[in-house]
Amino acid sequence: MSATQTQKEGSEAGWGSLEALGLSQRELVLAEALQMEYDALSRLKQDKTGTGTGSALPEPGAPSQTGLKTPEPSTPGQNLPTSSEDLLLDLSGPDSSPNQPGGSQFPLPLPPRPAPPAGVFMKETPYILDSPELRKFSGSGSGDSVGPGLGFLSKGSSLPDDVPPAVPPRHPLPLPSGSELPLLPPRPSTRDVNLFHPGGDQLKVTSAELNYDLINDSLARLNEGRPAPPARCANGDQSGKPVSRSKTLPPQVPPRTYTPAAKSNKNQRRVSADPVRLGSRTNGFGYELFQVSEERDEEVAAFCHMLDVLRSAYPSSNRSRNAGFVWSPSVGHDELHQALGVAVKVTVACEAFREPLTFTCDGSSTVDLLIYQTLCYTQDQLDHLDVDDYLLKVCGHEEFLSNSQTLAGLEFVQQCLKFDWDIRLFLTKRSAVNTKLARTKEDDDTPSSMNHCILLQERPIKQTVTREALTLLLDTFHNEAESFLLSEVELLLHVERLVQSVKALCNSLAAVETPDVTAALNQLPACPCRLQPKVLKDASVLSLRENRESVVEKLTAAILDLVELYCSTFNANFHTAAQSRSCTAPVQEAGLVTNVLSFNVYAAHRVPITWATSYEGFFLSCSLTHGGAELCAPQHTSKQAVSKYLFHLVVWDQRVCFPVEITQLPRESQLTVTLYASPLPPPGGAEEKGKQRRSTEPLGWVTMPLFNFRHVLTCGRKLLGLWPSTPGRSGNARTSSPNFSQPDSVILQVDFPTSSFEVIFSTPPPADFCPQYEFSRLDTISQIQLQDVLQKKAFHWLTADDKRLLWEKKAFCQSESAALPLVLASAPCWQWACLPEIYALLRQWACLGYLDALGLLHASFPDQELRRTAVQWMDSISDPELLDFLPQLVQALKYECYLDSSLVRFLLRRAIGDIRIAHYLFWLLKDNLQDSQFSARYQHLLAALLCCVGRALRDEFDRQCWLVSILTQVAQKVRDATPSSRQSVLRESLDEMKQFFSVNSCCRLPLNPALFVSGINIQSCSFFNSNAVPLKLSFQNLDPRGDNINVIFKSGDDLRQDMLTLQMIRIMNKIWIQEGLDMRMVIFKCFSTGRGRGMVEMIPHSDTLRKIQVEHGVTGSFKDRTLADWLQKHNPTDEQYDKAVENFIYSCAGCCVATYILGICDRHNDNIMLKTSGHMFHIDFGKFLGHAQMFGNIKRDRAPFVFTSDMAYVINGGDKPSSRFHEFVDLCCEAYNLIRKHTHLFLNLLGLMLSCGIPELSDLDDLKYVYDALRPHESEADATTYFTRLIESSLGSVATKLNFFIHNLAQMKFASSEDRPALSFAPRIHTVRSDGVIKNLYICRHIRSANKGYAFVVKVERDAQQEVQLVQRTFEEFQELHSKLRLVFPSSKLPSFPSRFVIGRSRSEATADRRKDELNGYVWHLIHAAPEVAQCDLVYTFFHPLSRDERTAGGSSKPAEVLWSPAAGTELGEVKLSISYKNDKLFIMVIHIRGLQPLQDGTDPDPYVKLYLLPDPQKTGKRKTKAARRTCNPTYNEMLVYDRIPRGDLDQRVIHLRVLSDGSFWENTLLGETFISLTRLVPGQHWVDWHRLDRTGSDSTH
Repeated sequence: MSATQTQKEGSEAGWGSLEALGLSQRELVLAEALQMEYDALSRLKQDKTGTGTGSALPEPGAPSQTGLKTPEPSTPGQNLPTSSEDLLLDLSGPDSSPNQPGGSQFPLPLPPRPAPPAGVFMKETPYILDSPELRKFSGSGSGDSVGPGLGFLSKGSSLPDDVPPAVPPRHPLPLPSGSELPLLPPRPSTRDVNLFHPGGDQLKVTSAELNYDLINDSLARLNEGRPAPPARCANGDQSGKPVSRSKTLPPQVPPRTYTPAAKSNKNQRRVSADPVRLGSRTNGFGYELFQVSEERDEEVAAFCHMLDVLRSAYPSSNRSRNAGFVWSPSVGHDELHQALGVAVKVTVACEAFREPLTFTCDGSSTVDLLIYQTLCYTQDQLDHLDVDDYLLKVCGHEEFLSNSQTLAGLEFVQQCLKFDWDIRLFLTKRSAVNTKLARTKEDDDTPSSMNHCILLQERPIKQTVTREALTLLLDTFHNEAESFLLSEVELLLHVERLVQSVKALCNSLAAVETPDVTAALNQLPACPCRLQPKVLKDASVLSLRENRESVVEKLTAAILDLVELYCSTFNANFHTAAQSRSCTAPVQEAGLVTNVLSFNVYAAHRVPITWATSYEGFFLSCSLTHGGAELCAPQHTSKQAVSKYLFHLVVWDQRVCFPVEITQLPRESQLTVTLYASPLPPPGGAEEKGKQRRSTEPLGWVTMPLFNFRHVLTCGRKLLGLWPSTPGRSGNARTSSPNFSQPDSVILQVDFPTSSFEVIFSTPPPADFCPQYEFSRLDTISQIQLQDVLQKKAFHWLTADDKRLLWEKKAFCQSESAALPLVLASAPCWQWACLPEIYALLRQWACLGYLDALGLLHASFPDQELRRTAVQWMDSISDPELLDFLPQLVQALKYECYLDSSLVRFLLRRAIGDIRIAHYLFWLLKDNLQDSQFSARYQHLLAALLCCVGRALRDEFDRQCWLVSILTQVAQKVRDATPSSRQSVLRESLDEMKQFFSVNSCCRLPLNPALFVSGINIQSCSFFNSNAVPLKLSFQNLDPRGDNINVIFKSGDDLRQDMLTLQMIRIMNKIWIQEGLDMRMVIFKCFSTGRGRGMVEMIPHSDTLRKIQVEHGVTGSFKDRTLADWLQKHNPTDEQYDKAVENFIYSCAGCCVATYILGICDRHNDNIMLKTSGHMFHIDFGKFLGHAQMFGNIKRDRAPFVFTSDMAYVINGGDKPSSRFHEFVDLCCEAYNLIRKHTHLFLNLLGLMLSCGIPELSDLDDLKYVYDALRPHESEADATTYFTRLIESSLGSVATKLNFFIHNLAQMKFASSEDRPALSFAPRIHTVRSDGVIKNLYICRHIRSANKGYAFVVKVERDAQQEVQLVQRTFEEFQELHSKLRLVFPSSKLPSFPSRFVIGRSRSEATADRRKDELNGYVWHLIHAAPEVAQCDLVYTFFHPLSRDERTAGGSSKPAEVLWSPAAGTELGEVKLSISYKNDKLFIMVIHIRGLQPLQDGTDPDPYVKLYLLPDPQKTGKRKTKAARRTCNPTYNEMLVYDRIPRGDLDQRVIHLRVLSDGSFWENTLLGETFISLTRLVPGQHWVDWHRLDRTGSDSTH
């Protein structure tokens, strides 16, 4: 085989293997053809001259321009094969040897590589980035090693939070080697096209033939010991220099530094390496390519240095912050009273004795005291024992109690007390505790790196070409440029080939064509691949070599500038020159620069071809913002069309000037550029075209900070990737990073002015004086105005006048600490000159609590000093309390201007010291990787967290990620299977879990790091029949003393909304407990482990309301006794049942308040659950903030919240209201008012989540729902009245029960014969057997009913009864009977029912007379219908006498006088009033009445309250409440107000209170009255008391 054939085949093989290097197939074919042409031309030149034109003869050992090439350096004594030499010749290009002629020799032997420590697995966490978007680029695994160049400054120094850190130098890190011990079985890997794989991308030489790892390590060590050799000029005379070239020729191809070969197929990750100096490689253009470290980005390097300093403050030897196990969480100090003074029964087990010990302790007892008591039973000698050597562990959980904590202060103990669980603990020695999660000395010594702890195979900013592919393209361009220079014939052909090579280069460099490239190409004649009017018209100009050299020189310079721009933009793993870390430019303060802000917009690159055919009139809108507020009016460019140069682009080349001086720019100013265009008009009339032209659409946007992380004003040329504009609501957070994560993003080229000095924004000191005054010094009008503004609680709804008033009166607001966010949101500007006043106000303001400080972390407050102060105030929060607000703090990271911030340091600091915080922070950060705009930032933060927590915890996270990925696949298989085969598919799919636990003996669940499992019980696993088909999983507990751990795994549902809802309910519950009100809420854990998947804790001993109700048939939702009977069944004794009812009352009240405030919708009886202990709770929060489920245009959730008659039946102990209902209403109103006091907290928490991506929480309208529900502007009395009306509305809503019934029908597979419709007003079902056969029905008369309508008295005659029965039924009840009969029987068997529509008044006596006759005909036909109809249960239940029917037995329908009076000595009842006096107004709230007596006929009255303020000569003092229906224990919560009551008259005033009954058949009956003197009333205070009702006569007034 000839050498030519061999070279050709090698070239073909080489091109064929380079498709993964970033080149398209078309470009490869073109490059191959150009390479073949160049090879032929090179051989022709060698035959003619033997050397290149204009080149001198080569010196000994030096390669010629087109001839021999010297091999790369090799190890001593190693002779490279010929194929290796050929590869090095192909890749290195014409250059000299670095040290001596003939090749490089190493003067020092290579030291042996250190072996890995025993027991340390050389592998990395491959499942940490396992989302579909990220894993498609990830490899199968990685080692934990990095290349040289990742060292840092010495530890021990500190970085102030307010000063940007200096960029540290990077020092080499030795690369560990040795065989890897695999922890996990191999998993499928995806090849990363942006990653150079030594095993797959090398053309001819394998790693076994040439070990670049050893070469690079040795060279790095050699370069550390001596200075780098001086650079040689291109025309120098040193040995081994290349043949001199013309300065117009393209640059020589520099040497490449290869990524070391992987030791296994699991080590395919990108490795960082410092430039390897093989002598100077500089040619005439000063062009070099280096492979540089990942941290060459200055901000990332400074961030890594900060991590070094942060980690050095928490060494692994500090066991107080590095326990290595999970502590049991504690409760806040305000919640301690919940268990203080309570006898706590504790069972302690220990290996030293057979049977557990049981102690009864006080809640204030400490854990170490309990340990000491236990040791008294196990040890004879206690003198030499140290209690701190022992720990108590929670049985079933892998968590330990802190010895200094009280039992009452432990969350676990309080949960056990709430649900009457046994408190079971296990005593163990501290030395026997598993501390494998602790950080080690090796972790401390490992420098911080972004690609040391996380697989960043996919860079946050993707490069579009590799170093190897770009070098090949540069070779091709060099060859074509040389051919173009030497061409004398077929000039146009060479021009075409040269332009094609330039196009291939630009296409690989993100398809960017800079104006310099365009200008250089314009000096060439037109060619097929570039037809532009601005081209060289006279091609004969290029016949002169000097002109061709000028074109090539300009084109080469433009390409090199483009490569430099590309490398700096895309954070590529190579660069055109060594990066200098020093900054010698002079500095100028931004507050002193009066120049206006301006920049030049050149073009939009990579414009899709579809835009050119769909839009016209492209223009840019540029705006300056600070915290979302615009600093000036937006500036617009001219409208341009899409142009075709090398690519499609829109060229503006226009200068944009803002009317804002640099000195007026806040430090956190951002420039937002939005691309707009007008859709092309559709074919149609001129009018339609005109309308279409006037409309514009946003196509993309990008936001960038004007000052970088060192607070230096941006300058120079920038490439900015546009984010696509998405219609609809998108929250209020926009990333300040360009969009380079999407390969087809449009790139905007912007040129900022450059100067000889840096403009830096330094933080000014606070002002020396800041006034502060008492609020009372304001005039009355100003106080009222200011209080009205402060009542808004959130700055979102402040008007311009509100802001002006707040800023003007800020000196009077400092006593109200929670008002600080409102005041700062009203600051007129944040420029450099205004900051001293703001910082002085911030310094003087009373220290905010951590709950109030959350409001300063919103996107509207980007100022770094302000956010640093807010984080400083939050530092007092305890670790368990921090977990309650961790989701909001993770979202607040989006609002930070830079990667490093006080909030980042705060979270990392807490995560280092607490495994539980690190656990939840990991999953929250990982979940936010799905946010495309902020993915790069969260990748860096996740890498920082993994770097801080150590290898052991990283391995634990990897196991959890692997577990979740397996469960996700199982859930998908079960969901895709047919319903009949799902159980078998589930069991087959879960077999993979056995393999998981065979490799990993145990794993912690993402739901809770204290849940440690060792296997799965497949036989106990099942699924739920819902749309997402959640899995019910039963894991085997690692602790043999614990029960199996049951969880629900969901795939296909976004659990972030459930997480947020449960978080809000948990915070509400803590507020209630802190105020001494335990609502007995059931708080279960729910955690999202990625978009569309997550885990939910299962609550034992609980059932859904649907399951409870269908025990009474499909119509069980209409029956009142269902819940009471179920609780009675599970609580057979009176004591147990009373306790269950008490739990039900409290938990039901808490659920009503929480679900109303959060607007939780889609409430049916399958997502409301009840524990056997009586605790009620809600699940599945797919709809909240008022986003109700719709049936067409009808809201499914019609009631304010779910509170039905069966719930009221449990509370009242029957179907009649009792005094316990008063307690329920009082609990609801008190809980509601307690949450209202913390309105700002919930608005802050939900406001921080606006940008989290939850569809139903995305704008201020969703936030406004909570604001309106909490009604912060109302008084407590008004809020109490309001919520009482909500209770009445919910209890009276038929829609809720109907909703339950519809859901029952949808869930029932079949209906039994017992599932028949029931009448809503009948408590029980009656039959023909129980009552006797009805032989006749007749409607004898009509009477007035309670609702001012008419009821009809029906005479019922039965066979076996002599006495005639009278029953009272309304027309609506007859209609209900007919509708229920139609559900059972066909219409043909039923008589026709009278029409309900009438002309005129429907409640007139004439209408009642007509309906009486019609109903008589209906009941006659009904009783004479077929026996199956006439004797059905519905008919006999309808005509069975009720208690109200007894009144119709005798007497007239409307007696003239009431003769009723209670028996002597009988208590008439009591009324509860709240009386207060303020601003000449007397406020009387009627709250409850209890103990009223039934009426004379035995029925319950319809009571209402009437008030008179005596003396009342003008008869104007009468006030009255609404009437309550059928109750002796009514609740009103109505406020009655008397105006213009002088304060001096109070002592002479008396309240005359009367309670009357507004019955159906009787005149208003006086049930009791009382006289209340106001002499005891203290103005400004609330007088709340019960007042006894006295006996008196009747009242005939209305």
